[in-house]
Amino acid sequence: MPSSVTMTVNGKTVSREVEERTLLVTFLRDHLGLTGTHVGCDTSQCGACVVHVDGRSVKACTALAVQVEGCAVTTIEGLAAADGTLHPMQAAFREHHGLQCGFCTPGMVMSAVDLVRESPQLTEQDVRNALDGNICRCTGYHNIVKAVLAGAEAMNAGSVKVAAE
Repeated sequence: MPSSVTMTVNGKTVSREVEERTLLVTFLRDHLGLTGTHVGCDTSQCGACVVHVDGRSVKACTALAVQVEGCAVTTIEGLAAADGTLHPMQAAFREHHGLQCGFCTPGMVMSAVDLVRESPQLTEQDVRNALDGNICRCTGYHNIVKAVLAGAEAMNAGSVKVAAE
């Protein structure tokens, strides 16, 4: 039986009819066409599906769309400025070669932004520990860690608002 769900996604209010078992990742990709949120494992192990719900990192493959009724959701598409200027964390991933194929990158970036919000002063070990739930099959994580540290520095220097909420 379909249920109506309403939430704010990337600053815009959206409402859709969904089956109660519809995952948030499915809602974002199939109902809204926001395909930057990736499905990598369907078991919450890889972190490719990380989005922000009310400013906190959530693996969208483990949340039902109806569970985020009334919440503010930010996807990788909503992280950059309206004029297309990359968020400092996105820019750091590009500048420091923190990606290869790019499949894990949206989840890594979203997790990293939340990490900086939670703990602005990070060490390399902090980043490695925090990204333990995000899997990259292409890199050795060295450049991802460098990118997160550079992104954190840029976010802290610019007093960047870390989420669109």
